[in-house]
Amino acid sequence: MTRPLPGWTERLRQSLPGREELVAHRWLRPVAGRLVDPRLWRLQHESVARGVAVGTFWAFVIPAAQVVVAAAHCTWWRANIPVAAAMTMVTNPLTISFWLWLAYQVGALVLGEPLAAAAPQGVGTIEWLSAFGWPTLLGMGLFAVGGAAGGYLGVKLFWRLRVWARRRTRRKP
Repeated sequence: MTRPLPGWTERLRQSLPGREELVAHRWLRPVAGRLVDPRLWRLQHESVARGVAVGTFWAFVIPAAQVVVAAAHCTWWRANIPVAAAMTMVTNPLTISFWLWLAYQVGALVLGEPLAAAAPQGVGTIEWLSAFGWPTLLGMGLFAVGGAAGGYLGVKLFWRLRVWARRRTRRKP
């Protein structure tokens, strides 16, 4: 009998690094002893909410090594490491161009700058960064902070509604 293809949760679990991989990572050596804490791997509402916040924040702040940085910060904030690692995948190679474009749009709107129709040709890096970099950085920063806060509150609200619905169905005859 052939085994059915794993569901999306199983594929996600297989793609994320495990405890042993994270403990062995050279960048995580300073916090390796704290990575084996079982509370960082359990699905408890506060831990999951913190994991969503940490993962979302680092997804928008740095372009590389997001999972490693998020895992290190999960030890500090006592957040769920697998959830944080999964949330860093919000900005992956397939979606990063969309997020950068949207960040530029939001940043330019907040700064009150006119939107550039296209990148100017033949300009140096400094000119390009001055035209597009600051609005994009501001937008990504807003996404990081807003996404972390919204994700944290969203998980707390979802968990509360789930508990309320379970209690309600239990009370009915």
